[in-house]
Amino acid sequence: MRRISSLILLTTFFSFSLAWAGSPKSQSPNGDQTVTGEVMDSLCAKNGNHQEMMEQMKSMGHDGKTCSMKCMQLGAKYVLYDSSSKTIYALDDQQKAETFAGQTVHVSGTIQKNKIKVENIQPAN
Repeated sequence: MRRISSLILLTTFFSFSLAWAGSPKSQSPNGDQTVTGEVMDSLCAKNGNHQEMMEQMKSMGHDGKTCSMKCMQLGAKYVLYDSSSKTIYALDDQQKAETFAGQTVHVSGTIQKNKIKVENIQPAN
């Protein structure tokens, strides 16, 4: 009996953990999801910050916005970096993203794998 109770408890915990881990940050009634993170370039996002790039190449500036814009000139793309989950999301609307380079924002849209079809970007206050 004790084994069955332990098995049921373990199965319930595992199921809850999977459901929680797979849930979006937030979801609107129309199905859009919202993720919070920093709009940064794909080169720096691999490290989770701009520090390494700015230290190696002094021409990259002293802030996230300048560094991201310089990296874009090297062929990078704007992405959303979620530091809480260390996840990099590709952003389909590079023009909207450029406005918010180096800023922490809320991005709303449709998420498929690690790509966001951007509907809206707003500064996180």
